[in-house]
Amino acid sequence: MERMKAILTLTAALAFALSPLVSDGFNGFRPDQFPIPQIDPPGQPAGYAFAIWGLIYLWLVAGALFGLLRRDVAPGWDRARWPLIASLVIGAAWIPVAQVSPFWATVLIWTMLLSAVWALLVAGGEDRAWLRTPIALYAGWLTAASCVALALMLAGHGIMGAQAAALAMIALALVIALIVLRLRPDTPEYAGAVIWALVGIVVANASPPNLPVLALAGAGIAALAVSALRGRAGRV
Repeated sequence: MERMKAILTLTAALAFALSPLVSDGFNGFRPDQFPIPQIDPPGQPAGYAFAIWGLIYLWLVAGALFGLLRRDVAPGWDRARWPLIASLVIGAAWIPVAQVSPFWATVLIWTMLLSAVWALLVAGGEDRAWLRTPIALYAGWLTAASCVALALMLAGHGIMGAQAAALAMIALALVIALIVLRLRPDTPEYAGAVIWALVGIVVANASPPNLPVLALAGAGIAALAVSALRGRAGRV
């Protein structure tokens, strides 16, 4: 059973990584997908930040391959496989859903996040570069991406204004991230992925300067950096 889970993990990682190539790709929700069109929403990172997906795809596949070939029955790897498989399988179907339904895409990306965080929390301490690092990067970026999607839903349906939704969801992402880092302090890569997203939000809101968003994102970057450094110091 353990080896079968290792095979399924690699299969799911490959399907996830190939999903942009077998679909029309995804460059963000279209403004007209919402009752209130979302044009340059303040809670969305600058476009370059999404390039992190390339690194995440490659590292997840490499880690899954290493796990199959070298750690197929290792308990620390095995504990993380079912939640990671669930997240990746949902992720493989995410782009086609996002192209037609922001609502269901938001539901799915939050499910991906919860499964990815679960995998991160139960993953073993061995083979950091192959096991924890790719899952941490994946979960960290999903933390930001899921909150961005929810901010767009809230603003796009008139539940909150775009500015209020951006501030609320940046705050939510920071709360989630700090809780995860408290539970799993040995994963600064997770903090790094969230910080990468926050820097992208800073860049997107720098001109003209959106001071409330810049201040909150800047404070979040500092808080996550301190938390990650404390976790690192605690392991020394």
